[in-house]
Amino acid sequence: MARPVIGIIGNFHLINDQYEAQAAGAMNSVAVAEVSGGLPLIVPADPVSVPLADLLDACDGFLLPGGRPNVHPGEYGEEETPAHGTFDRGRDGLALPLIRACVERGQPIFGICRGFQEVAVAMGSTLHPEIRDLPGRDNHRMPPDGTIDEKFALRHVVTFAEGGPFHRLMGAREVMTNTLHGQGIKVAGPRLVIDGHAPDGTPEASYVRGAPGFTLSVQWHPEYNAGMDPVSRVLFGAFGRACAAWAEGRRPVPVAEVA
Repeated sequence: MARPVIGIIGNFHLINDQYEAQAAGAMNSVAVAEVSGGLPLIVPADPVSVPLADLLDACDGFLLPGGRPNVHPGEYGEEETPAHGTFDRGRDGLALPLIRACVERGQPIFGICRGFQEVAVAMGSTLHPEIRDLPGRDNHRMPPDGTIDEKFALRHVVTFAEGGPFHRLMGAREVMTNTLHGQGIKVAGPRLVIDGHAPDGTPEASYVRGAPGFTLSVQWHPEYNAGMDPVSRVLFGAFGRACAAWAEGRRPVPVAEVA
């Protein structure tokens, strides 16, 4: 049987500060291919060139990976400030409608870091521009120095809700994760369930209430060392199974069946 096609949403990128490109980290495609068992397809984050209906038909599920630009605050009713950093309006324009369509159809989505925040915003949530500036919060940003292995090293515990989908999937209420982000969820939308938190209270894991299909998202980066890290392997494995079920007969895999 053919592998499920898993779209990886790209990010706008300038090569040598001049040449426009669409890119996605190699870690994501490796995790999709080797752990999810899917055929990775990098999707340009350009809603003009990539019509939503065609994209939904072309892929069996979607990985919404991290990216340096942040979701524009206008997408959740706030004004742009210097604290919000840079933006990728093409990705906003593609990813947010895509998430809403997948949620309603039951087509699998898996959000990572910026993708976690995109799912939150698509479901009516707001974001803090810089959580390290909030009283009592830790600095979750990437360490400025060190090797890739040191930057993606496990740094804090995430605690899941008792009996929730992440607890069932992991078989544990606490796992160790890396952390490489600046923004975070401020107020969760009515359908977004925060199912895991960092020790400082930062939301780290979520799903969409009432969605017919796979909607798990995480604030950390499980694509790093996904085949070896037990937490990452479980997440990408579950996502892959949901994509395979969609490929076989457009069968949604609800949160209740994730474990």
